[in-house]
Amino acid sequence: MKDQIEGAAKQAKGAVKEAAGKVTDNKKLQAEGKMDKAEGKIQGEVGKAKDKARDAVR
Repeated sequence: MKDQIEGAAKQAKGAVKEAAGKVTDNKKLQAEGKMDKAEGKIQGEVGKAKDKARDAVR
């Protein structure tokens, strides 16, 4: 659950960065935002997998 929450937060942070980059025409900030969103999505998926594995063991 922790990874899912942190992943969602990272995705939100990335979306804000990406939007700010678009508004200011800052390509570096846009790229950082996209990377943060991707990392957040991966972290969320890892969290889901951990939860499923934990539930399967119980």
